[in-house]
Amino acid sequence: MFGISPLGWVHTLAALPAIPAAAYMFARHGRIVPRSTLGVVYFVSMLIGSATVFIVTHQPVGYVIGAITILLLLAGYGAGQVQALGRAGRYIETICLSLSAFLLMLPTVSEILRRVPDGRPFVTELNSPLLLGAQASLLVILIVGLTVQIVYLRRQNGAAAN
Repeated sequence: MFGISPLGWVHTLAALPAIPAAAYMFARHGRIVPRSTLGVVYFVSMLIGSATVFIVTHQPVGYVIGAITILLLLAGYGAGQVQALGRAGRYIETICLSLSAFLLMLPTVSEILRRVPDGRPFVTELNSPLLLGAQASLLVILIVGLTVQIVYLRRQNGAAAN
């Protein structure tokens, strides 16, 4: 179904819980909260999904996205634990984890558009206007979202200082 191999299904189903976990945390907290139950679900799901991409991908860009996602996850989850970073740790954590969510959604949207509906996908070419528009929309959401997150963190830090 959808031209996905059994290993591809393992990869997809392992990474899938990260999407609603991230969506909920963004809606509720404005960012991914690493030291929460959903934060752990996000981390494990993303780590499995990112690691298994090396088995299922057939395009070099998949390896790059997988490697960068793993690095962002480790940096994002680790930054909040390093006391020497001080307030910067929260910024690094937020930016890295938001970028990891972007790197989750970029191939997710691309794969959905290239595989659904089964047998007659919405997109058959990588340079399709629909696919490029969807990817550009994700980029705009990332830029606006990161800007809002940084402004919010700055205001929190300013209020804490007063």
